[in-house]
Amino acid sequence: MRLLNFDRFYQLTFFPSWFPVNCYLVEDGAALTLIDCGLPMSTRGIMQAADQIGKPITRIVLTHAHSDHVGALDALKQALKDAAVMLSERDARLLAGKTALDPDEPQTPIRGGIPKAIQTVPDRLLQGGDKIGVLQVISCPGHTPGHIALFDQRSGALFAGDAFQTRSGIAVSGQIRPFFPFPALATWSKATACTSARELIKLNPHYLAVGHGNVLEHPEQAMTRALAKAEQKMGMNTHA
Repeated sequence: MRLLNFDRFYQLTFFPSWFPVNCYLVEDGAALTLIDCGLPMSTRGIMQAADQIGKPITRIVLTHAHSDHVGALDALKQALKDAAVMLSERDARLLAGKTALDPDEPQTPIRGGIPKAIQTVPDRLLQGGDKIGVLQVISCPGHTPGHIALFDQRSGALFAGDAFQTRSGIAVSGQIRPFFPFPALATWSKATACTSARELIKLNPHYLAVGHGNVLEHPEQAMTRALAKAEQKMGMNTHA
């Protein structure tokens, strides 16, 4: 595991050389908020990172319910019984293994690793605009129907889950990077992902912190170029 320290947050990366899976620990006063849970084997590394920082994890927030973002959830909840688990109301269904779509959603199958045996029941279901300590919840469906991002206005850090990737070059969810195609292959609705990406760019983040790849500083121009490429490839214009 690799641990990097940024402005009031830490990036934890498992398998950084070949299949990077990121979690984040965000400082909020005397406590930490964990964003995403990585893989089942990530539990020990997450706990060790919190010990190294010297603050307890009091919240666990999931950007979405794919297996590589919730893998250690049950083990962490068992170890951190008082930590509140949160994710979007929509992706709570996916966490429970339910893949049915709502009538008003694009009727394309939900892709990616769908959890099959998660026992943890969320303590709080989130909507866009909610606040979690210092973090603002941003609804950004596309990769999954209930995908969210978290924005820390103190540092300008945008924790975007798989709405973007930076591994093998920045891309909007659904756009294949040949040397790391996995987030794209696990995307539910490419058109919805583009619409959400445009909204995330409007936040003008100082940091872009994603589920797969390095943290980018001053990412707005790179995000804008990635969105333009995605729109061009799909023959769409979300700016119209």
